[in-house]
Amino acid sequence: QVQLVESGGGLVQPGGSLRLSCVASGSRFSTYAMSWYRQAPGNQQRELVARIFSGTNTNYADSVKGRFTISRDNAKNTVYLQMNSLKPEDTAVYYCKAIVSGKYDYWGQGTQVTVSS
Repeated sequence: QVQLVESGGGLVQPGGSLRLSCVASGSRFSTYAMSWYRQAPGNQQRELVARIFSGTNTNYADSVKGRFTISRDNAKNTVYLQMNSLKPEDTAVYYCKAIVSGKYDYWGQGTQVTVSS
């Protein structure tokens, strides 16, 4: 069982920045594939925002490329999502997900990001 705890959400003006953090339990964090998803108001599905594998390979949704950066600190069991140039359409609940051993999915509880003036 892996527990994930997100933090760093909040209210920010358009053009602003936020950094989300997700701390994972477990002794093999460096082997987890970690992702950030988001679920916008009124949407029933979660959208993949960014993913980082056990090495340094990363993937991004087209809508956030050049604005968001995912990174990880294996010594702190933490994955980050640096979000710059935020837009109102980035408003969503952001979730952290871990894939363990290539097949077990674990989710955090989510953190709200609101981009509004």
